[in-house]
This record gives sequence, structure tokens and C-alpha cells, in this order.
Amino acid sequence: MYTIKSYVFPESLEEADELLRRDCRSSAILGGCCWLKMGHRRIRWAIDLTRLGLDQIEVKDGWLELGASVTLHQLETHPDVTSRFDGILGESVSHIVGVPFRNCATVGGSVFSRFGFSDLTCALLALDATVVLYRGGEVPLAQFMATPISFDDILLKVRIRDDGRRAAYQSARRSSTDFPTMAVAVSCLDGRWTVSVGARPARAVRSEQAARCLNDGLGAAAAGQAAAEELTYGTDLRAGADYRRKLAAVLVRRAAEQCMEENKG
Repeated sequence: MYTIKSYVFPESLEEADELLRRDCRSSAILGGCCWLKMGHRRIRWAIDLTRLGLDQIEVKDGWLELGASVTLHQLETHPDVTSRFDGILGESVSHIVGVPFRNCATVGGSVFSRFGFSDLTCALLALDATVVLYRGGEVPLAQFMATPISFDDILLKVRIRDDGRRAAYQSARRSSTDFPTMAVAVSCLDGRWTVSVGARPARAVRSEQAARCLNDGLGAAAAGQAAAEELTYGTDLRAGADYRRKLAAVLVRRAAEQCMEENKG
């Protein structure tokens, strides 16, 4: 449960930034509020961005751009998203809770919070996405994911180069709408591979060793084993570390094989 003292709808990003910087620690940038409901927090300034036009999906200048207020369900249904990267973005979010929830949860909320269980950040990492911040400018998502969460900036959008890469996503869950026990995404562009692993249960990261195995032609099974050995895995209520390590090997292999089949097609 969370409590809010003042709820405001800024008329511009400048106003939103000014409100945020009055008290970064006790302020919150809001979209659908879905993830906020998972914790306990007292908020002095709730800054709602839903009137600032950040809910747009655009293809321009060789990039696919996802506004911070784009909902997860939009990723499943918008033709500019579903027609690219073998539909990996829609596939990655299709199991999250249910459609009513996905109609509220946003790209910005999922990415900015850097949740370990986030299916979306795992998929975006494999696509070499970048994030655009109001003050921080454009930075690679991989760099953004590696930094501590700071509440003094506003995420405006996520950008993905519209380069035609093939991609695949795999996950394992205890039930169809549960958070993932393990998540994996791979992509291939001109023979160069990218592999990301999420729900370890820590934040999603790339497996450079798995990508190297695929780049060197060692095969999907070798890539899966490399990801299992390179990355760290932890234990929580959903699974133990050893089980996650085994899952990583299997899911990386499956995702790489799926992407190889797509490339043949």
C-alpha cells in the first residue's frame, strides 16, 4: 500500500522535472501505478505523466521508439511492434498477470524500476535498446541497467534501432501468469549474436560468453552451457540457484535454436 499527499498532472516535462527536483526522495513519477502497488511508500508529490503525450509508438529515422507511457498491452497489439524482431516484445509481456493489468502497466515503469523479474528489460537488452532520460540524455539500456536506481530523472522513451534483426524469447513460469522463474532473449543481426538472461532473480544482464559461442559457430547447446556457467543465479520462493542455472542452459539453447530457424525462414 502507498499513500500520497499531493497528486499533480504537470502540463510539460519542464514542470514535471521541477516538481521532481523539489524533493526527489519523497516524489514519484507515475504512469499506470501498477508496480507501485507492490510496495509500501509514503509519497509527497505524485507526478502523473499521462497527459504529456508519452504514450506514442513511432518509427522514424531508422528507430522504433516506445514512449514511457506506452502500455505493455500496446506492445502486444501495435503493428509497428508486432511486425518487428519476430514479435519478441509482445511475446515477452504476453504472460504478465492479465490484459487488464497490461493495459495499465507501462514501458517506463517496467524499465526505470530495473526489476529482476522484468520480462521486458530482458527482451530489450537483446535488442540493444537505449533509454532517453530528461536530464541524462540517451544511454544504452545495458549501461542503465547496471547503475543504481536514482529518482532524480525522468525516463522519456526507449529506442531500438530498426535494423531487421531476428530475435526470440523464452521463459519458464510456475503458472501461466506468474512472474518468470527464468527469462532469456537472443537476437542475431548479420551473424552477430546478443544473449540476455533475466529473472536470475537479479536484474537481466547479457551473457557475453554465450554470444561468443554463437558467434564462433559452436552451437546453441554450447551457448546455453556458457550462460549457465558465466552468470550468477540466486534462490527465492520461485526456484533455487542450481535449478535456475539448469534452466538458463535449456532456455538459451531453445531461444538460439528458435532464432536460427527464423533466420533460415
